[in-house]
Amino acid sequence: MKSTVTTKYQTTIPKAVREFLGIAVNDALEWTLERGKVIVYPVRNDFLKHCNSVKIGPGDITEDIRLARSLRTEKHL
Repeated sequence: MKSTVTTKYQTTIPKAVREFLGIAVNDALEWTLERGKVIVYPVRNDFLKHCNSVKIGPGDITEDIRLARSLRTEKHL
């Protein structure tokens, strides 16, 4: 597969490559050089891998703030 580099150093990613890598509009690409070759990786957004990793429960926000302030005060004494 071939593509041409424009005067702005832009190129079109061939459709077969886009589909194979699952690249969509506005996706980011990571470019690396390895042994004289250019390797291009799609950057995956790992944001959702943290889903449900923070446990929450019933609590009193006023009491939590008071406790945080007292701990901060003790730290500076």
